[in-house]
Amino acid sequence: MSDLISSARPAIFPFGDSAAALSNELGTPAVSLEGADVFLIAVSAVTGISPDGVELWNQARELYVPSIVVVDDLVGSETDFDDMVPIIGRLLEPVVNPFLILHDDGGSPTALIDLDSLHIIDYSNGNREVRDSDSEHKLLVFEFRKEYLDGLSAAGEGAFEAALLYPAIPYVAALGLGKAEIASYLERLPVRG
Repeated sequence: MSDLISSARPAIFPFGDSAAALSNELGTPAVSLEGADVFLIAVSAVTGISPDGVELWNQARELYVPSIVVVDDLVGSETDFDDMVPIIGRLLEPVVNPFLILHDDGGSPTALIDLDSLHIIDYSNGNREVRDSDSEHKLLVFEFRKEYLDGLSAAGEGAFEAALLYPAIPYVAALGLGKAEIASYLERLPVRG
């Protein structure tokens, strides 16, 4: 019975400690890049990405493996998620960011704003709570949202699944911030039988 359950999940090729931990937490099988339904690559806001990671990214592009960039090490980093997106674009290739991070008064990431729905996804109390954003948030993210929606429109329907559009998603393991959002992208993928 467990084989039936695991075969219904996309097979992941994880690169980086956070990507491997996420793959385990999500209960998805880890496989070789050639056999993967998705490439999950961790990029650190502190150290960036190694040459090995860049090489694997290039291989995933040649194989047309859908890919998600997991941006980790955001707590205490001098580089914010918004700063990482253009860096990733230079190191790998342009990505889209479907979520922006909201910080608490101390500067720690505690919530996301979904640029598609404009919902706030709050992780500050240890649970994932989704609520409507207020008008101030909508105004602050207007340009980011426009850029994101324009990128989706230009790429076309099913671009992520076809390995032509790459989301960058912030991840803070201690809060679980980003885990459900990454899982939602995995759910969009057809799974090879």
